[in-house]
Amino acid sequence: MLQSNIRFIIDRTMLEANHLRLDLDHISRQLAKKGHTLDKNAYQKLEAERKHWQSKCEILQAERNQLAKIIGQKKSKGEDASQALERSQAIMHETKEAERSLKIAQSNLYQFAASLPNLPHESTPFGQSEHENVEIKRVGEPLSYDFDIKSHTQLCGDYLNMAKASQLSGSRFPLLVGPLAKLNRVLANWMMNEHLKHGYTEINVPVLVKPDALFGTGQLPKFREDQFVTNTPSELTLIPTAEVPITNIAAGEIWLEDQLPKRYCAHSLCFRKEAGTYGQDSNGLFRVHQFEKVELVHLCTPEESAKELELLCQQACLILDKLKIPYRVIELCSGDLGFSAQKTYDIEVWMASQHTYREVSSCSNMSDFQARRMKARYRPSSQPKKTSYIHTLNGSALAIGRTLIAIIEHYQTANGQVKIPSVLQDSMGTDYLF
Repeated sequence: MLQSNIRFIIDRTMLEANHLRLDLDHISRQLAKKGHTLDKNAYQKLEAERKHWQSKCEILQAERNQLAKIIGQKKSKGEDASQALERSQAIMHETKEAERSLKIAQSNLYQFAASLPNLPHESTPFGQSEHENVEIKRVGEPLSYDFDIKSHTQLCGDYLNMAKASQLSGSRFPLLVGPLAKLNRVLANWMMNEHLKHGYTEINVPVLVKPDALFGTGQLPKFREDQFVTNTPSELTLIPTAEVPITNIAAGEIWLEDQLPKRYCAHSLCFRKEAGTYGQDSNGLFRVHQFEKVELVHLCTPEESAKELELLCQQACLILDKLKIPYRVIELCSGDLGFSAQKTYDIEVWMASQHTYREVSSCSNMSDFQARRMKARYRPSSQPKKTSYIHTLNGSALAIGRTLIAIIEHYQTANGQVKIPSVLQDSMGTDYLF
């Protein structure tokens, strides 16, 4: 984390550091389920350093208070207080140095705490990799074709002009042309309208955010190398997902319980470096640096978050149900969970040319992990003077580029045409894409 954000870290991760002090062994065991090794020796060394300087500050403050009494007494009696005053001045200097060292020790400790991922939920299946994820359900059956299946890049031809986009922006940026660009727009608009029918509040988000917002949702400090950061004094960063600005609407807020849940929906551009990804996934629209998503974010009380996760996942599945494309839902095992997630369902759509299911949405319950980092709270109706942390959840509904791939490949015909799903035909003004 940047030095300029030291104060932010100290303020926002205090309770996490307290949790480490109270139950280090339990947290270590839980993080191990997620594949994270907690360096207990490093933590204990940092904590010992903090304790040392905190104790030093307290001792110096106590001595200074005592000297103040002595100086006051001597002056009231007309006695010489020069030695006590001299010592008091020395203590002021020592205290400033000790407080500076304490702040550094606190910063080191809380940066350590800020790098730790969320703990997996007790109901999350244990596993070490994606191979141990648990399939929850399958919907629809992949079609059988009596012709050679083509990939979306083969079917789209010049309507997906990655070469020209590379000239403009570099590799792995998309340029959609004509009917493909229109389908992209129509699909995004249709997704948004479908979600708005179910009571979501539409949000139009900024695509540049400050580091604090990325810290709040867990993209910083760990995933800094994945971000496109601008050369500005505040280091504005292009959003990797609309989850970041939407969830940070709650930052620093205290809501009443009856104001929850809040359910938001946004269509936005997203930007990720996707460093280290090569091969088939970097061809075409599947894994690009700039892409679009429709994002859902739920903010709720802890008691409601399990139910909200199920609702969120169902809402994302609804889109594929109406598009009539086969998909499956899997629950991620502990070792495959994201940094901020406590429990996650992935929705994987059938990619005909790859003969397999690929992720098109992750629906995650972050519990109070993000809320603690951004101080997002509410007042329970039963205890209106008390504040508690909200729970935050998010999911793509859906990633538009990957949904386009699934539509194009699933609805391809023997003559190379692509049939438009029935729910999009009126908006497209045609039955076939090309």
